[in-house]
Amino acid sequence: MAMQNILPINPQLMDTMVRAEDAEWIPQPLDPQKAFIKVLYTGAESGRWAVHFRWLKGFVAPPHKHLSASHTFILKGKLQVRDGTLNTGDYIYEPNGMIHGATTALEDTEYLFICDGPVLFFDDTGFNAYLGWEELRRLQAGHAAAKKAAAKAAKPAPAKARAPAKAPARKSKAA
Repeated sequence: MAMQNILPINPQLMDTMVRAEDAEWIPQPLDPQKAFIKVLYTGAESGRWAVHFRWLKGFVAPPHKHLSASHTFILKGKLQVRDGTLNTGDYIYEPNGMIHGATTALEDTEYLFICDGPVLFFDDTGFNAYLGWEELRRLQAGHAAAKKAAAKAAKPAPAKARAPAKAPARKSKAA
């Protein structure tokens, strides 16, 4: 029996690999002093995204609704989520449509978060923030631009070039 051809039709398919240790922590707009993110993957074709969150003790993420399923794996620390606590090594799957109140970092916490679409934040007055692959790309671009501007501002201005000194005029001898 002949073996089925399983070669990809698109020869340009590639893995996406991120060296997370080389990626920068980007401050999150919700609290740039206590919440940071490394963007690992954003998929425009699917809306899926993967990030590494770092929340310092006391950070509180506001209430939100998952507009798609998500997976969370706690790398270190503790999070208070709804009526429970997630500890180092815990995994939680949240289905599409899950709504929950604030999530609190009970200690410095890092976790892997993989989401199949956006998360919608809200308060008593309505929706107030949205996080999805497009916002993550905007966050990355804004961080890169701010870093570039800061580097440019910190770079000393080049010293003004001095005009070369004029050579003294030569006296000509009369013949």
